Amino acid sequence: MGVARIEQLPPPGAREIAFAGRSNAGKSSAINALARQTRLAFASRTPGRTQQINFFDLRSGAVITDLPGYGYAAVPHAIKEAWQEFLWNYVTTRDTLIGLVLIVDARHALKQQDFDVLGGFLPSGRPVLVLATKADKLNQSGRRAAIAAIEQGLRERVPEHVASTQVIAFSAVSREGVEAADAVLAQWLAA
Repeated sequence: MGVARIEQLPPPGAREIAFAGRSNAGKSSAINALARQTRLAFASRTPGRTQQINFFDLRSGAVITDLPGYGYAAVPHAIKEAWQEFLWNYVTTRDTLIGLVLIVDARHALKQQDFDVLGGFLPSGRPVLVLATKADKLNQSGRRAAIAAIEQGLRERVPEHVASTQVIAFSAVSREGVEAADAVLAQWLAA
């Protein structure tokens, strides 16, 4: 199910895990890799294709939500601002949201808008998993440096919430990090 406005959100019920990230960071590819499907979430080379919150029911009864990308998107400014307001409202007020998977292109680290989303979500005490996507595009030392840079950014910008945040190098292409991310999400759902 897809919703484009706050009033269209389904009533709170099943536990939800949200996937958020900048446009073109690999959010849809990460969801597909974790679901072991190829076209559950539509992945496009064009940033800004996800224009609503898409809800995916899991066999366990939980729900995965694919949020509109923030940052660069090839859409009119007014539409982009509406997405960002909708995203902010969902992330900061949704009672059934148990965790946030923040998708970050490993080659670009965390940006201000990522910290803005974290700033709205982390004070709730709910956990965050940062997937450093497109790790296959970096060599081994580049991956280590990318993870270290993300972790350093978290320590500097949100030090009081580092304990509730995990970072995993991830690639939908090579499948790196899929099992580790599965384990984290299973732990959230079991709690």
